[in-house]
Amino acid sequence: MEAVKSTFNAPEVKLHFLDYWRIVRVRKTVIIAVFLLVVITTTLVTFILPESFSSTVRIRVDKDISDVNAWGEQRSISQFDPYWIQTEFETIQSKLILHQVITNLNLSKKWAEKLKEGSEPLPIDFTYAMLKRQVDVSQTRNTSLIEIRVFNRDKFEAAEIANEIARVYRETRFSQKKTITEGGIRTLKAQYEGQDRKFREKQTEVDQIKEKLKIPDVEAGVYYASSSTPEPEVLRKLHTLLLEAKSDYTHYHTLYSHLTNLTRAELCRALATASPDIQLSSLLETLAKKEQDLTELVEYYTDEHPDVQRAQKVIERVKTQINDRVDGIMEGLKAQVNAKRAKMAELQREVDRAKEDDINKAVERRQYFQAKRDLESLGLIREKLAIRIIQEEVDNAIPTMRIVEIIDKAEPSFKAVRPNKPMNIALGIIVGLAIGVGLAFFIEYLDTSVKTIDDVERALQAPVLAVIPQNVGSLLEEGPDSPHAEAYRVLRTNILFSQKDPKLNTITVVSGGAGEGKSTTIFNLATVFAQNGQRVLIVDSDLRRPSIHKMLRLSNSIGLTNYLLKQNTLEEVIQTTPLTTLDFMPSGKLPSSSMGVLSSAQMKELIRELKRRYDFVFFDSPPIMGVSDASILSSEVDMVLQVIQYRRYPQPMTIRAKQMIEKVGGNLLGIVLNNINMASDENYYYYSGYYYDYYSKSEDAEADKGDAKDQKARAETERVEIKSKY
Repeated sequence: MEAVKSTFNAPEVKLHFLDYWRIVRVRKTVIIAVFLLVVITTTLVTFILPESFSSTVRIRVDKDISDVNAWGEQRSISQFDPYWIQTEFETIQSKLILHQVITNLNLSKKWAEKLKEGSEPLPIDFTYAMLKRQVDVSQTRNTSLIEIRVFNRDKFEAAEIANEIARVYRETRFSQKKTITEGGIRTLKAQYEGQDRKFREKQTEVDQIKEKLKIPDVEAGVYYASSSTPEPEVLRKLHTLLLEAKSDYTHYHTLYSHLTNLTRAELCRALATASPDIQLSSLLETLAKKEQDLTELVEYYTDEHPDVQRAQKVIERVKTQINDRVDGIMEGLKAQVNAKRAKMAELQREVDRAKEDDINKAVERRQYFQAKRDLESLGLIREKLAIRIIQEEVDNAIPTMRIVEIIDKAEPSFKAVRPNKPMNIALGIIVGLAIGVGLAFFIEYLDTSVKTIDDVERALQAPVLAVIPQNVGSLLEEGPDSPHAEAYRVLRTNILFSQKDPKLNTITVVSGGAGEGKSTTIFNLATVFAQNGQRVLIVDSDLRRPSIHKMLRLSNSIGLTNYLLKQNTLEEVIQTTPLTTLDFMPSGKLPSSSMGVLSSAQMKELIRELKRRYDFVFFDSPPIMGVSDASILSSEVDMVLQVIQYRRYPQPMTIRAKQMIEKVGGNLLGIVLNNINMASDENYYYYSGYYYDYYSKSEDAEADKGDAKDQKARAETERVEIKSKY
């Protein structure tokens, strides 16, 4: 037998809103149970908890600022500081405040009596822990107002505790400010006395040094032996003259060096341009004029002509005069350079002598000026300390703003605030619903069984040929007009479409585990084929747990095993059914000594004989994961269908079943998804349920007109539709 091979592309997995809604509907029992459990528990706990009353006192808190500005300073405006406010929250709930409240109100003894702990008061730390749990401190948004809320079963005690906390906090702030200020003033006075003593000692030392070095008052007030103070006037003037002399010397020396490197002609032109020498300029003009005259004479006369020779002699004489003048100018410039150098050297010596004198004087009087600077530093510090002491004393004497002011006193509340029954029940509803839905999705995540058609096609890489609804009975009893019959007609049409060769007419239906509905599926499928006018035989080859004879209400005394063991003929083991085109071969009684009878040659010969006699032969089989019979049948028949029950077995089991079919060479046409709850999943309804409604109504209207010919025509139409679909 040649297997029919086909390719199949699994659909891409895309979660839609309907997928989530499907999970909710399928797991609605879990969701409702968890929801009711949480809501009922929350409600019971809410009504069992004892009632608590709340009292709130509102106070305004500010940083320590004086009402009157000190020393003419402008008082800064206190900005909103969330960190400072948070610090005050913790201060209010600290042991510093609450221990005092416990002592003032004698809470340790009162609460011991309420708790019936005897006449001994509770430990202070235990009472503090109880009180802190009752106190809640919060802030009015974007203000410096603090609300101190106290919860207590006694409404009057709650108000009393809240007011006492505000009062103790206010007094603590006042006492802390006063203590800190007075301590600071004492510290400043001690520092001032020590600084004043040092100042007076340093003053005596300065006077002694001044008298010893005989420093006049004028010089002592303006001269400092440090590099950061101004130099004496004489030294500054000498520096200025030295800089001017250096500039002049550099100028003349550069000019002279440049001129000495020029040719005679270049030197003449340079001196005529740079030097305002009138005589040299006049000689140069005369030379130029005489050379022009000589040029004119040479045009008319020869060099021997008296006028030409006279002109040449004049030119020579003028040139001699120019050279003498240039030499004189250069000698004068050289003399100026030497004079500038000498002047610069003299000024440098004077500056050096002045610096030496200044250094000697500075070294001699350094002790005095160092002592004078120390004296000024000590005086400055003493003065600042004196000002600060006076300022702090004045600030302490000036009335301060009310750094803690009670705005609203706490009053007893006549309505319990804890527990908040509406809020608790609402939260219970929300939390219960959230937990229920979350648990449903978690269970769905852990459930690896088949849930959707996409799960099957993606995991098994095989098409789903039909979707069978829940509570399907025998179509032989329900009749061809049953809405359930349409699902099997769809399956029949898909099988016909997948039948590549008319000779391939033996079919078996297998499943991975027991109870997935393979026997019902093969029986109803055979019934649909028989109702279509084709000769059909059902062979109950589930030798260990036969069940089809019960659906037909026939005897199972003799059957397949009797034929294979050659105890009866084929005609003797085949029985007729109420449907004339449908025959049935029971399984018969299986002796324990003949467990491998399906793999015999007699079985193969039987299959060939049945293929010749019938249009279609259907073999029921045991679960393929349980015994080897299903694998043997899958390898011997022409076509194999795998039944998978909705939400029954994990996907790895169904995948393993498919692999076993393929391993023995079975021709797997596709998957039949069985036992689907159409009411809980709209996707399955539109996949298959739509046809039930449509065809059931149409068949009711045309019941009197239907016959075998019409059924064949409808089957052919379905086959064409499925072909176009795939």
